[in-house]
Amino acid sequence: MPLERERLTLHSVYIETNSSEATMQTQIDPDYYDRLIGERDAADYLCYSVRALQNWRVRGGGPLFIKVSGRSVRYTRRDLQKWIAEKRVANTSLSLVE
Repeated sequence: MPLERERLTLHSVYIETNSSEATMQTQIDPDYYDRLIGERDAADYLCYSVRALQNWRVRGGGPLFIKVSGRSVRYTRRDLQKWIAEKRVANTSLSLVE
């Protein structure tokens, strides 16, 4: 039986995830989605630049973040996944509501 694959689209960037691998990852590390990750890791996770994350923090419209100190921010994979899910549309005539 072939592995189940889910294709996630985000601004013409295709990220393929293997649901079996994601399940295995959370079994190995139950805090995987809730662990704090840095700006670079969050940008890599989303396939965007660090500068894009910085702009979204100032202008709005980006994923939720945690301000640890005056100059330090962190993200959780759960918040990144939620933000991705909110960006899903069925066709191009649907607009994104922010």
